[in-house]
Amino acid sequence: MLSKILSSATIGIDAYIVEVETNVEKQVPGFTIVGLPDNVVKESKERVITAIKNSGYNFPIKKITINLAPADIKKEGSSFDLPIAVGLLAAFETIPSDKLEDTIFLGELSLDGKLRPVKGALPISVEAKRKNVKRIILPKDSANEASIVDDVDVYGMENLMEVVEFLTDGFKVEKTITDKEKLFSEINQYHIDFSDVRGQENVKRALEVAAAGAHNIIMIGPPGSGKTMLAKRIPTILPPMTLEEALETTKIHSVAGIIPKDQPLVTERPYRSPHHTVSDAALVGGGSFPRPGEVSYAHHGVLFLDELPEFKKNVLEVLRQPLEDSKVTVSRSKLSLEFPANFMLAAAMNP
Repeated sequence: MLSKILSSATIGIDAYIVEVETNVEKQVPGFTIVGLPDNVVKESKERVITAIKNSGYNFPIKKITINLAPADIKKEGSSFDLPIAVGLLAAFETIPSDKLEDTIFLGELSLDGKLRPVKGALPISVEAKRKNVKRIILPKDSANEASIVDDVDVYGMENLMEVVEFLTDGFKVEKTITDKEKLFSEINQYHIDFSDVRGQENVKRALEVAAAGAHNIIMIGPPGSGKTMLAKRIPTILPPMTLEEALETTKIHSVAGIIPKDQPLVTERPYRSPHHTVSDAALVGGGSFPRPGEVSYAHHGVLFLDELPEFKKNVLEVLRQPLEDSKVTVSRSKLSLEFPANFMLAAAMNP
């Protein structure tokens, strides 16, 4: 029995559709996942088998082959657990195949069948809209983030059993709806304020000028003079983020998995302050499968480098391209990715 369902994954800060093909046949028992899976995806077979059994569904002992297409792109992460499980249950004829059309499945499974949140729900939802996919089924904790995109029905589920019952019309779930305009107007609040700083009129004036013109700034002064305290409050005097800026910043934070559960949309200017031991790849992005760096996490916000002379020379030199172009291009032998990095650089050092 063959089943085909849709899932998705991220590459850079964008997403692409993955077709999960499941074939079950009566041969020597086995479980094989192909399509350039990483170790996390390979290990999903243990989570999937145990979750299906613990959810009360039959798991026949047969030869199982899972193909993740396109096969030439490396698949990373645990979000393929749910689509693999649903694909198997469809191949076992537990779920009707006609219920799987125009639906993207995402989610990490625990051994008891519960669904854990996934990274990149927002860019995946954006890609679903672009590809005219009508529905996304994913963990409940990730549903608010995915529902920010209009014209895509988002259903948040607690566990595998809910997903199966929903697909067999035995369980009714209301689709998740997020009013991003209302959310954007309510959450845009800072917990600190520029008015907290007493004195330092010259420095405050310089920061106001820098914030007004989006200029970079360096503060030089003895320890304890308030450089870090002032830097933390720079985002509070920057212009409020527009909705487009908020969505672009949220996509980056979503891929990194650093969005709070109760705040599906980043509405405050980011403030990032990496330690001076940071590597060049961690600062601008990189790795064998490139990920955004601190300059991208600070997109539309402030990147603060405290104790500037302590940073390694090569780390400071890699800041040239993002400062000039407001983006970072990371090239590897198999792919080249571009990350946005439009930030205000603030630095501090002792005399």
